[in-house]
Amino acid sequence: MAKPRREPDHELVVITGLSGSGKGSVLKALEDIGFYAVDNLPVDLIEKFAELTRERREILGAALVVDIREGEALERFPDVYTKVRKSFKSHLIFLEADDDTIMRRFSETRRPHPLGTDKSISRSIRSERAKLAPIRDMADLTINTSQFTVHELRKFIEERFHVERDQSKIMIYVTSFGYRNGLPQESDLVFDVRFLPNPNYIPKFKHLTGINPGVAKYIRSFPQTVEFIDRITELLLYLLPHYIREGKSYLTIAFGCTGGQHRSVMMAAEIRQRLEDAGFQAKINHRDIAKAR
Repeated sequence: MAKPRREPDHELVVITGLSGSGKGSVLKALEDIGFYAVDNLPVDLIEKFAELTRERREILGAALVVDIREGEALERFPDVYTKVRKSFKSHLIFLEADDDTIMRRFSETRRPHPLGTDKSISRSIRSERAKLAPIRDMADLTINTSQFTVHELRKFIEERFHVERDQSKIMIYVTSFGYRNGLPQESDLVFDVRFLPNPNYIPKFKHLTGINPGVAKYIRSFPQTVEFIDRITELLLYLLPHYIREGKSYLTIAFGCTGGQHRSVMMAAEIRQRLEDAGFQAKINHRDIAKAR
């Protein structure tokens, strides 16, 4: 039996965000599933572009990138997009990534930052974040691409915007972190596991991590650990269907301990496995595990 075609309901997807966050990859992914794609379209042409693509019956959706390359014209984007979304089915995607990730990507590609070479990459990133803050607040979907590979990002976008996608799918990212290094900005749910006994004070465990079977067994040996795991699993299995019904495509769950080496690592791994056992897609990221003491 033939698969159903995309409904003929024209969509306009506007991609914006930080330089080096993967906007080109998202645009290409949308183009591959049938969107008419344009990079770096002037802000003042967005409404006209949407009108022209809607008039062509063979075009089922249009996607464009608007970003810091627009210069001062970018300040007009919020007003332009507010007007456009009243007449078109529109989605605004904002892409970002951690500063370290963006700096690494610029280093690998050896490309200059669009804000120029007269200041450091880190200063350019801070400046760009500030300039884009009003647009970020308008986004329908904000994606931190720090832990995505190019292929994973493309797959995520294809599943999010293709009409044949399984609406019951949600990608879950389970993160461990240390409070001494700050909260993960992309987190949707944060759980503090500093109430659990700390293996850091056991000499043989001090320089190991929660991945080590001995460390994990030690943390799991306490009744409060077992009860916490059971209760958090029960809570998440209750919440996830509700998030899916509301259209959420991905969820980041973070577990934090003092340094991000032992308790949070063990807990993130355990919860990720339980979610996978329950049939959900889950990835794991130990943000601070490599930070030396």
